[in-house]
Amino acid sequence: MKSLAELAAIREKMQNKVVIREGAASTRVVIGMATCGIAAGARPVLNAFVQGVADANLSDKVTVTQTGCIGICQYEPVVEVFEEGKEKVTYVKLDAAKAAEIIEKHLKGGKVVEEYTIGAVKN
Repeated sequence: MKSLAELAAIREKMQNKVVIREGAASTRVVIGMATCGIAAGARPVLNAFVQGVADANLSDKVTVTQTGCIGICQYEPVVEVFEEGKEKVTYVKLDAAKAAEIIEKHLKGGKVVEEYTIGAVKN
C-alpha cells in the first residue's frame, strides 16, 4: 500500500490530465474509443492529445475527451474537433505523430490540417 504522501504526489501529477479530460473549454477534441477505434490505435492517439495539450499549455482552452463509436469504423482512429462558432472538423486515420501535428497547426495555430480530414483521406 502506498503512503498518503505518495498518493498525494500521484494525484498532483495526474491532476492536469484529469482537468484536460473533464474541462469546459471552448475547443473540444473528441477521440473515438470504441472497440474498433482501440483496435485501430486510438489509445496512443488519445494519449498524444492529452499530453500534447498539457505540454502546449492549452488546458484552459482545449478539452480532450473520449467517446464511443463515431460510426465510421473504416477511418479509425477518428478525432473530432469542435470549436465555438466553427464547423466540426473530423480527422481520420490518425496516429500519435499526426496528433502532434494537429496540436501544433490546428489547436495552436488555428489552421485545419486538411490532409488528415475525412474529405481528403481516401479509403
